[in-house]
Amino acid sequence: MVTHVYGMDEIRVQFPVGPLLFINMSFSIGIVGLPNVGKSTLFQAITKKQVSRENYPFCTIEPNIGTVTVPDSRLDKLAEFNHSVRKIYTTIEFVDIAGLVRGAHQGEGLGNQFLSHIREVEAIVYVLRAFTNEKIVNPEGDIDILRDKEILDIEMTLKDLETIEKRMKKLEKEVKTGDKEAIKEVAILKKAAELLAKGITLESQKWSLEEQEKLKKYQFLTLKPRIYLLNGNPEEISKEVLRIFQENKWPFLIMNLLEQFESSELSPEEREELDLPAELQLEMLIKKSYELLDLITFFTINPEETRAWTLKRGTAVPQAGGIIHSDFEKYFIKAEVINWQDLLAAGSFAQAREKGLIRIEGKDYLVADGDVIFIRSAQHHLASKG
Repeated sequence: MVTHVYGMDEIRVQFPVGPLLFINMSFSIGIVGLPNVGKSTLFQAITKKQVSRENYPFCTIEPNIGTVTVPDSRLDKLAEFNHSVRKIYTTIEFVDIAGLVRGAHQGEGLGNQFLSHIREVEAIVYVLRAFTNEKIVNPEGDIDILRDKEILDIEMTLKDLETIEKRMKKLEKEVKTGDKEAIKEVAILKKAAELLAKGITLESQKWSLEEQEKLKKYQFLTLKPRIYLLNGNPEEISKEVLRIFQENKWPFLIMNLLEQFESSELSPEEREELDLPAELQLEMLIKKSYELLDLITFFTINPEETRAWTLKRGTAVPQAGGIIHSDFEKYFIKAEVINWQDLLAAGSFAQAREKGLIRIEGKDYLVADGDVIFIRSAQHHLASKG
């Protein structure tokens, strides 16, 4: 037996001697758009990775993948409070996917290959060109944000309709035999097809838990949550375009990606010297993307480190423990939980305990954003001992 301390000194977690199994929760955001709209510039600025940014369509073919830390001032404050040797931020992946064009669902511009890359991400950032620069090739000829958005929507919609049609053909025999699950699945797929035929994306609709489970396995492109990045300066975007985005409640950000790319090479101090904002707009995109996936952050503290962990909202505490270490979920007993602000306000763990701020939570507790969690877990004892 090995005793592993994770959290406060008195909280001890026991697990069998052997290799540790850590579960890596990976979430990814796909960057999509028409050719030459600034996707690779965004990717390079946000991930600091060098990628092709040549001025011609399809300079990106295979997707570029980069991991980005999620800025979090709460972690900074907790690490200072804990006098941590190190602090570890939570992360999210960004995937630069090659430009889509009209007819992508039929293979135009290697579209089928690119659309398949979109299936593999959890959410999408639409990069839409707002900037006017004649030196940058524009395959569509002129600037039209709404048209470009519609092209992307149509290509993804048609690909999803194709997926539905193929699946429904395979289900025909099972439906004829009266298979109840097949009948349910066909009804859900028909509902999805009717919405798509009306130009309604699947992600904009509310689905029951059963419907969500059925639809999720197909990785529909229009089911993925999305945020729109209008690449240009605010004055380059008409009030009419802004009105339409706001009325439809399409989440969007406006930023000049070339300026952000150039500023990303500077330190916060250098940016202040040049009268530039200390915080890049890119950091807002990272935070918004994190929110887009409905993710929350919880924290763990031990003498060596303060760490942030990514979690889907609505996850129970044993599963949160499983992200840290597989045995924490398997042999979960209970968790001690305190809100990060309450912990800082208390001044110390001992004072937080004296004030009754540290709660004991069982397996049904749903982790809240900003929780500091200490897992109590023990090795499972077999009824029969050798």
